[in-house]
Amino acid sequence: MAVGQPMAPLGLTPPPDVAESESVPLAVWPCAQTSAPYQRAGRYLPDSTLHPGKMLPDLARRIITEYSTPGALVVDPMCGIGTTLVEGAALGRRTLGVDLEARWAALARRNLDHILPADQAALGDVRVGDARELATLLAEVVGQVDLVATSPPYACSIGMIDKPGWLRGHSLCRPDTRDYSDQPANLGRARGTTYLAEMACVYSACNRVLRPGGLLVTVTKNLRRSGQVFDLAAATVTLAEQVGFAYLQHVIALHAAVRDSHLVARPSFWQLTGVRKARARGEPASLGVHEDVLVFCKSEVSCG
Repeated sequence: MAVGQPMAPLGLTPPPDVAESESVPLAVWPCAQTSAPYQRAGRYLPDSTLHPGKMLPDLARRIITEYSTPGALVVDPMCGIGTTLVEGAALGRRTLGVDLEARWAALARRNLDHILPADQAALGDVRVGDARELATLLAEVVGQVDLVATSPPYACSIGMIDKPGWLRGHSLCRPDTRDYSDQPANLGRARGTTYLAEMACVYSACNRVLRPGGLLVTVTKNLRRSGQVFDLAAATVTLAEQVGFAYLQHVIALHAAVRDSHLVARPSFWQLTGVRKARARGEPASLGVHEDVLVFCKSEVSCG
């Protein structure tokens, strides 16, 4: 696949009558045939477990393989522990990551150096900064980036589980890890219209750094908050289109293993507890077993 030309979902070519009404193709990727801890074991430093929001390595590899070619420049404006950078560099891509907090940027750099040989680790670079200022932070590559791949905050409460504290009657989430950070500028703390406005700034900045025909791939998830589901996937499509992207493809990234034609969920203690509480309140909640991978093209030129 040439960079900037999205692959058609394998085995999912719709009949003509469907193709006319469904302009965005759908694909399904099994990304959790092994668990997240197993995927990271030995490959990422133990401190990586402290970050509350991490992309699955198998998912990062699939995105980079499908939507870029060796030698391409891949950027993650919210790189966290550096999963996109590590997996991209291992696949021969040049990778640039940005994170608001120096502690995570430093960990991303250490993860690059931890498992990769020196020549591959040298393909990755990490900078501290705000994703909303991406074009300034990456001024030397504005208009040259082939792929932006990222998993932004999901506009919901998140944190690291403190099961012993919870059993003693305290909060299930460690207070020092809630919502990514205690920094007000961290988008993990944003909600509602504030979140949407700030993410529009992020996607606008992504559009600026991409080359014509370059791709933006976001990993999102629809989660419940205050008894309601926030359709983050639909909101992300709207935001991306408003800043000049064309919506190309929707991928269902399974976080459940496929075993004998059945899905085997891998819920966290946090997820199980949340679903049980919701059901106790009479809400029709169920375990989520996928994330939404949304693919967009910078639309100054034809993206087909």
